[in-house]
Amino acid sequence: MSASNLQADHMKLEDTRVTRRYFDKFAKITGYLTKVAATMEAEGRFDRKEIEVMARYLVGLNWTFTALAHKYHFAGRYDHAGKLTFDRVESGFPVYQELLEMANDAQQAERHLASMPATEDLKDQMVRVILSEQTIPTKLQFALSQRLYYEELARGDQFWARNDPQCLWLGNDGDRRRFLVHWAVYDSQINLPTIYLMELTDTGRTGLPKDERRWPEAQAHLMAQSLAHLKLLTIAKGFDEDFDDLHPVRLRRFHVGPMYSNAFTQQSGPLREVLKAANAPIGEDWALVWTEEELISERVEQVKSGWFGSVERQIFALDPFAGGSGETGASRMQRALIMPERPYQALAERNPPGFREVRKFVVSDGGRVLSYR
Repeated sequence: MSASNLQADHMKLEDTRVTRRYFDKFAKITGYLTKVAATMEAEGRFDRKEIEVMARYLVGLNWTFTALAHKYHFAGRYDHAGKLTFDRVESGFPVYQELLEMANDAQQAERHLASMPATEDLKDQMVRVILSEQTIPTKLQFALSQRLYYEELARGDQFWARNDPQCLWLGNDGDRRRFLVHWAVYDSQINLPTIYLMELTDTGRTGLPKDERRWPEAQAHLMAQSLAHLKLLTIAKGFDEDFDDLHPVRLRRFHVGPMYSNAFTQQSGPLREVLKAANAPIGEDWALVWTEEELISERVEQVKSGWFGSVERQIFALDPFAGGSGETGASRMQRALIMPERPYQALAERNPPGFREVRKFVVSDGGRVLSYR
């Protein structure tokens, strides 16, 4: 894609009220995500360890938006406030560069905080300006928003552009250790949070997370392959072939988004029309796509290695309905929609082709999550 096309896809939020509406919308959406994940756990789609991992990333995503909301709280009202750039065509999320800048700011958060007045001092100064000058203390308000931004970053645990692999022990099968390796990225090509879960068995002498040679190599390998355009089959086979004593038996990838909004995005297609027809009030005019891909090893075969040895290689099951070449590169793919009640009613009434098999999670301000096929 050319630079001019990318520029056309990206949009800066110029107005304070619009910026705050954008972040209020995402505060709701990210808050709902953990409730949807809990519903999936109740249905047996996640076990306890998996849901804890997923919740950590989803809560981290919420904190990322909280931090960015502080950073851009005065966009359009103060010249130095900056303006959020988001992808209005492909994802509805902030562009990748925003997360890179946030990660850089996080590295320097403590230094910035040390040079700033304390929160209470800023509030006291605001009161004095209001009483003595009878004006709105915009500069002080902006300073406070930046302090809150750096305080949020200093607390940590946000969803970053790169969230390096971590390893959880699941138990042993005889002499094989079982691990859940998880990691996440903010994909730079599609501007979406993407979460990976890999179950593997380890036949090495030292358990993977304690192995000073294999663990850094495995982490680097997985991060280098964490690209949305790569099929799960490509990622899993590459890992299987590069590590003779690590055996990936299940790999899942979760795409959080795109987010469709009648107020903010310009995506085309049935969802756009559904949101227009719903005519939902501010804060409820959105729909979020959640996509899960899964690849499962169906058997193992021994492959010759060297003169006399052999190694295990996984043979992965591919979706029999994806065409003869297994073009999805996965055993299964499932899409879901998360949306408020008004957009769901409009979707049910219009019933566009292609959405009948999509799972629907309908959320309400009261915290209720209803699931529909």
